[in-house]
Amino acid sequence: MSKQTEIEAAVLRRLLKHLDDNKSVQNIDLMNLAGFCRNCLSKWYMAEAKQLGVQMDYNEAREFVYGEPYDAWKAKHQPEATAEQIAAFNAKSQSGQ
Repeated sequence: MSKQTEIEAAVLRRLLKHLDDNKSVQNIDLMNLAGFCRNCLSKWYMAEAKQLGVQMDYNEAREFVYGEPYDAWKAKHQPEATAEQIAAFNAKSQSGQ
Protein backbone atom coordinates (compact mmCIF):
# COMPACT_ATOMS: atom_id res chain seq x y z
CA MET A 1 0.00 0.00 0.00
CA SER A 2 1.37 3.42 -0.89
CA LYS A 3 1.77 6.14 1.73
CA GLN A 4 -0.96 8.11 -0.06
CA THR A 5 -3.39 5.19 0.27
CA GLU A 6 -2.41 4.67 3.91
CA ILE A 7 -3.06 8.34 4.64
CA GLU A 8 -6.42 8.28 2.84
CA ALA A 9 -7.46 5.12 4.71
CA ALA A 10 -6.46 6.68 8.03
CA VAL A 11 -8.42 9.84 7.24
CA LEU A 12 -11.52 7.78 6.40
CA ARG A 13 -11.18 5.85 9.68
CA ARG A 14 -10.82 9.14 11.54
CA LEU A 15 -13.87 10.64 9.82
CA LEU A 16 -15.96 7.56 10.64
CA LYS A 17 -14.82 7.66 14.27
CA HIS A 18 -15.64 11.36 14.45
CA LEU A 19 -19.14 10.69 13.12
CA ASP A 20 -19.51 7.77 15.53
CA ASP A 21 -18.40 9.95 18.45
CA ASN A 22 -20.97 12.57 17.40
CA LYS A 23 -24.10 10.50 16.89
CA SER A 24 -26.23 13.48 17.89
CA VAL A 25 -25.36 15.07 14.54
CA GLN A 26 -28.22 13.84 12.43
CA ASN A 27 -27.91 12.82 8.79
CA ILE A 28 -30.41 15.45 7.71
CA ASP A 29 -28.30 18.13 9.42
CA LEU A 30 -25.22 16.85 7.61
CA MET A 31 -27.12 16.96 4.32
CA ASN A 32 -28.41 20.46 5.01
CA LEU A 33 -24.99 21.82 5.99
CA ALA A 34 -22.50 19.79 3.96
CA GLY A 35 -24.46 18.14 1.18
CA PHE A 36 -23.56 14.60 2.27
CA CYS A 37 -24.32 12.25 5.15
CA ARG A 38 -23.46 8.83 6.50
CA ASN A 39 -25.67 7.21 3.86
CA CYS A 40 -23.77 9.06 1.13
CA LEU A 41 -20.50 7.73 2.55
CA SER A 42 -22.03 4.25 2.46
CA LYS A 43 -23.00 4.64 -1.20
CA TRP A 44 -19.52 5.93 -2.08
CA TYR A 45 -17.90 3.04 -0.19
CA MET A 46 -20.08 0.50 -2.00
CA ALA A 47 -19.37 2.10 -5.40
CA GLU A 48 -15.61 2.05 -4.84
CA ALA A 49 -15.73 -1.57 -3.65
CA LYS A 50 -17.55 -2.54 -6.83
CA GLN A 51 -14.98 -0.61 -8.92
CA LEU A 52 -12.34 -2.88 -7.36
CA GLY A 53 -14.38 -6.03 -8.03
CA VAL A 54 -15.61 -6.45 -4.46
CA GLN A 55 -19.29 -7.32 -4.36
CA MET A 56 -21.05 -5.43 -1.59
CA ASP A 57 -24.63 -4.44 -1.08
CA TYR A 58 -25.88 -1.19 0.44
CA ASN A 59 -26.62 -2.76 3.82
CA GLU A 60 -23.06 -4.10 4.08
CA ALA A 61 -21.68 -0.69 3.19
CA ARG A 62 -23.91 1.03 5.74
CA GLU A 63 -22.84 -1.43 8.42
CA PHE A 64 -19.22 -0.47 7.69
CA VAL A 65 -19.97 3.26 7.97
CA TYR A 66 -22.34 3.05 10.95
CA GLY A 67 -20.39 0.37 12.81
CA GLU A 68 -23.52 -1.76 13.22
CA PRO A 69 -26.60 -2.65 11.18
CA TYR A 70 -28.30 0.54 10.03
CA ASP A 71 -31.69 -0.33 11.51
CA ALA A 72 -30.13 -0.83 14.96
CA TRP A 73 -28.20 2.44 14.70
CA LYS A 74 -31.26 4.32 13.49
CA ALA A 75 -33.43 3.00 16.33
CA LYS A 76 -30.87 4.10 18.92
CA HIS A 77 -29.61 7.38 17.51
CA GLN A 78 -31.87 8.92 14.86
CA PRO A 79 -35.05 10.65 15.97
CA GLU A 80 -37.65 11.77 13.46
CA ALA A 81 -36.59 14.83 11.54
CA THR A 82 -38.18 18.07 12.67
CA ALA A 83 -40.37 20.17 10.41
CA GLU A 84 -37.56 22.75 10.28
CA GLN A 85 -34.98 20.15 9.22
CA ILE A 86 -37.26 18.82 6.49
CA ALA A 87 -38.07 22.33 5.25
CA ALA A 88 -34.37 23.21 5.05
CA PHE A 89 -33.63 19.95 3.23
CA ASN A 90 -36.47 20.52 0.75
CA ALA A 91 -35.42 24.13 0.16
CA LYS A 92 -31.84 23.09 -0.54
CA SER A 93 -32.98 20.24 -2.81
CA GLN A 94 -35.25 22.54 -4.79
CA SER A 95 -32.50 25.14 -5.22
CA GLY A 96 -30.26 22.50 -6.79
CA GLN A 97 -27.55 22.69 -4.15
